[in-house]
Amino acid sequence: MLTQAKKEFIEFMMSADVLKFGDFVTKSGRNTPYFVNTGNYRTGAQIAKLSKFYAALIKETTGGDFDCMFGPAYKGIPLAAATAAALYNEYGIDKPYFFNRKEEKDHGEGGSLVGYKPADGDRVIIIEDVITAGTAVRETIPILTGAAKVTIPDMFISVNRCEIGQTPGKTAVMEVCDEFGISVHAIVTVEDIYEYLKADGGYGKVLGNMERYMAQYCAL
Repeated sequence: MLTQAKKEFIEFMMSADVLKFGDFVTKSGRNTPYFVNTGNYRTGAQIAKLSKFYAALIKETTGGDFDCMFGPAYKGIPLAAATAAALYNEYGIDKPYFFNRKEEKDHGEGGSLVGYKPADGDRVIIIEDVITAGTAVRETIPILTGAAKVTIPDMFISVNRCEIGQTPGKTAVMEVCDEFGISVHAIVTVEDIYEYLKADGGYGKVLGNMERYMAQYCAL
């Protein structure tokens, strides 16, 4: 269902040039009529607004019942930091965050993790931008479980593309849930974006391309 909050988020992504329509190729090699690039958030106002959407979804989903949040390098790093600030400013929920380096540091404090050091028994939530094929998630899990005996109950993303993963009939999000026991929560889905365009009435060609794409690659 396209709620007012989802509509506002879609319009926010479009205004920031993060959600684009045209002819693109995803990381998984699929041609897609829309593309989400959170790397285009580039101002203080944008990251502040974005983090409020994440914080609202986390508060609604968890009530603050988790121990720390992790932002995978690279796009997850500013997302986790800004969301930690928004959770505190908006709801008084003060949680530590941490992130990883792509390459381990062999001097100073060393290691590949920066920020909070996870401890055995911690419940970690992951803050990420999108899931297309689930590749980034599979790279992230060993980093977290290698740091401590943690559990990862939830992951929060901006857009669920609802695309089929490696298993026929299952989306990458479903696979992540089945494989790792992680519940993935998105601010909006591809269906929400489609419904928004349909209600707007000015996206005839894009709608047709979206319909074909969703029929071919998505499990809804």
